[in-house]
Amino acid sequence: MTTISPIRLLIALSFIIGGAILASQISQSEPQIIIIICSGAIALFTVLQSPSVPLSPDPAAQERQRKHILHQGRWEAYQDIIDPITDPLLLVRNARVAAANPAAAKVLGDHIVGEDVRIAIRHPAAADRLANPEAKHTGEPILLVGVGNMDQRWELRIHTLEDGLKLVQLSDQSSSYAAERMRTDFVANASHELRTPLAAIKGFIETLEDPLAGKDDATRVRFLKIMYDEADRMQRLIEDLMSLSRIEADKFRLPSDPVDLRGLIAEARDFYINSRGKKEQDIPVNLPTDMPLIHGDRAQLSQVVSNLLSNAFKYGKKGTPVRINVAPNKSGTMLYLSVSDEGDGISPEHLPRLSERFYRVDKGRSKSIGGTGLGLAIVKHISERHGGRMEISSELGKGTTVSVLLPIVDEIPVAGAEQKEPV
Repeated sequence: MTTISPIRLLIALSFIIGGAILASQISQSEPQIIIIICSGAIALFTVLQSPSVPLSPDPAAQERQRKHILHQGRWEAYQDIIDPITDPLLLVRNARVAAANPAAAKVLGDHIVGEDVRIAIRHPAAADRLANPEAKHTGEPILLVGVGNMDQRWELRIHTLEDGLKLVQLSDQSSSYAAERMRTDFVANASHELRTPLAAIKGFIETLEDPLAGKDDATRVRFLKIMYDEADRMQRLIEDLMSLSRIEADKFRLPSDPVDLRGLIAEARDFYINSRGKKEQDIPVNLPTDMPLIHGDRAQLSQVVSNLLSNAFKYGKKGTPVRINVAPNKSGTMLYLSVSDEGDGISPEHLPRLSERFYRVDKGRSKSIGGTGLGLAIVKHISERHGGRMEISSELGKGTTVSVLLPIVDEIPVAGAEQKEPV
């Protein structure tokens, strides 16, 4: 059985009624019969040409058909809603992916629509809940590791909609996980770094309390020197931790004082020449003729220069120079402050992690030369606070260069500045 389009039926009826009225105005003759037959034929042809929709006499079948037509209209609306959302979203029906937004296609692949949801999201924690159409969901998150990328962490939430439809949401928690891991590692490393010198100092004090050991002048002098070195190391660590804390507290306040980098570099260079036994040729400096002033925190920028020089001398080969170079970038908007050593260099896999707190390429060597593992982390945070960034390049066997880019805000050159060639 079929239904007839109401519009088409109305047109057909109008033809029949019009034909009947026209026939009533004409005498009973052959033309009248012809007109009536033509009108009926036109009406019948119009009805037959109208599209029909199967209509089942079964009420349950009619209701299913009505819902099917309704769902077909909803899919476009659902797709329009989920497409602009940046989190990956899936619509699942009967354990198959019925729709996905572009973010989901980017993470899981363009082929997922129509697939079994257990294949689209290959994770055992999600498979059982997504594969059962009758399962009820409360929106509690499921942690997924390795979906899309082995380093990514996702929270999956399932929301039950009407008629067995499920909305599956993926939220990227990788950055939160990384921040929490860094915080945990920082607390653990800081505790370890402070506990080690304290344990050494305590042990030597207990030894010196022994009357026999305390009377040995050579032993006492040796122990006291070790205790002094450990206390000095702990003091440097505490100072670096406090510096990081102050930098982070001020990271949203852009420094505004005019600073002359030329003067800071000269002060740091003089300190190493006068106090650390270095010679002028050990620290060659190359500066532009007209060096612009920058807006910054003088104390923090002085710490940047000091930390870079300290690192370069610690890890450079003995007797090789540490070079300081300052130059504007190509666009003239930033200054490159670079410090280069001629050491053993650093393997490429270590470079991305050098600015992490307490990260060391060679832990034994770093501790033996007095490193706290916080120097480059401090440089990075200071440069970012000034609206710049830190870059590290290295080549095994040739050395390492650490550069800090600082934005040029005040382009007034330093009065009386002259080009300095490398010494």
